[in-house]
Amino acid sequence: MSIVYINIFPAFIMSLIGPLMYRSHLISSLLCLEGIILSLFIMITVAILNNHFTLASMTPIILLVFAACEAALGLSLLVMVSNTYGTDYVQNLNLLQC
Repeated sequence: MSIVYINIFPAFIMSLIGPLMYRSHLISSLLCLEGIILSLFIMITVAILNNHFTLASMTPIILLVFAACEAALGLSLLVMVSNTYGTDYVQNLNLLQC
């Protein structure tokens, strides 16, 4: 196991645990999602480079495109929620209200 995996795997686990611990603000949940995506990007890139997968060389680029779309959508939702409710607290959101 490479030392990169040993360093990135705890970052991935902490990013998964983050939304469970820091549920108060929407921006902290979005940052945890971004941490998950970036740690997956590093793990996939290192795996492709170590195993010389030439056919899968576009996978990290596609993952980064999805990460950029996820970040843009998350920030637009954050702006919409903060303009509508005046705060970004997750507990104040009522998703069942029409």
